[in-house]
Amino acid sequence: MYSEKDLTTIVSRSSDILEIQIEPQAAKEIAKRSRGTPRIANRLLKRVRDYALVLGDGNITLEIAKIALDKLEIDELGLDNTDKKILETMIQKYAGKPVGVETLAATINEEVETLEDVYEPYLMQIGFLARTPRGRIATPLAYEHLGIEYQEK
Repeated sequence: MYSEKDLTTIVSRSSDILEIQIEPQAAKEIAKRSRGTPRIANRLLKRVRDYALVLGDGNITLEIAKIALDKLEIDELGLDNTDKKILETMIQKYAGKPVGVETLAATINEEVETLEDVYEPYLMQIGFLARTPRGRIATPLAYEHLGIEYQEK
């Protein structure tokens, strides 16, 4: 996982290569929401650039970056709809109790491998998901982020 500072540098460098004007604060905002991954940072930069072309003059300002990332439904921690769907399913459909990965994948209509390789590592890294011998559980941090009251189990 790359630091926010390193990712900001990567976004700025990529914007130079793509000949995109970007404010330093906008590069930092994109970096902050990129899950610590350069590939995701570069993908978000290109998506934000598209919004900047439609909403403005093609230059990426902090305001345009925030609007674009919000429209892409990527929150301030880099969570997207699927991340939130995973956590909400665990909390609401399974009452916060441990759930097996196969069951979770079937419930949210996602491949087990995608869950294990794409979503779980980041959710675990930020402390929102834990693996237990009985299954996956959402942590109190996940509840807090989603605005759901945590009840001791």
